[in-house]
Amino acid sequence: MIIDFSKYSSVRIGGKFELEILDRVRDFEGVLIGGANNLLISPAPKKMAILGENFDFIKFLERDKTHALVRIGCKTKAAKIYRFAKENNLKGLEFLLKIPGTLGGLLRMNAGLKDENISHHLVKIMSARGEILREDVTFAYRFCPLTLPLFWAEFKLEWGFDDAKDVLLKSARSNQPSGASFGSIFKNPPGNFAGALIEAAGLKGFERGGAMISDKHANFLINKGGASFEDAIFLIELARSRVFEEFGVRLENEVIVL
Repeated sequence: MIIDFSKYSSVRIGGKFELEILDRVRDFEGVLIGGANNLLISPAPKKMAILGENFDFIKFLERDKTHALVRIGCKTKAAKIYRFAKENNLKGLEFLLKIPGTLGGLLRMNAGLKDENISHHLVKIMSARGEILREDVTFAYRFCPLTLPLFWAEFKLEWGFDDAKDVLLKSARSNQPSGASFGSIFKNPPGNFAGALIEAAGLKGFERGGAMISDKHANFLINKGGASFEDAIFLIELARSRVFEEFGVRLENEVIVL
């Protein structure tokens, strides 16, 4: 399967590369990508694969008066999971509306918003080497230690979609810029915000070629049109070095460079 990352990835940077399709549970020596929402593809990336369409699904396994057990394929998009939760009155996944990507990518990043993250209601994951229980995985802020291909996951969710939380979480993302982007460039360092540090270092709105550190939120890199891999890497490394020089804080990538 050929993917043109200048059209497929959220930041619209990258060339055309052939990817292997994983249509069954098996191992893969390379990088498994999802929606390419937090990826920056280099001119010579590692070997890549993508899940087959049979891993795009959501189904109930069990239901009782208080909880439901739901299995979700790792190719399933966050927006689809959010809609399923809302339509079926399930609590705990309200935050997914404003988060892009597929379940596999969400698990890889332990994606979340404020006090919510994808591992909160997780029961187990099917990996290339079998099922892994949630209690055996050390999730942390924007971190999942698993490097194996992931195929589906099960969640135990309470009934009662939280409409108030839904509104609150939507507003929490209202300051994020529009345009081609891979979302946050860096993880927030302890006790601080990466965007605030980059802005204080004088880089908000700074441009290189077709890429720009957003003039709305400095922890976002925007492809204004025709941005290259080199443009993006230059700005990422400039922000990292300038923040360290000014404040002694080492910013850690949230975006994955392949």
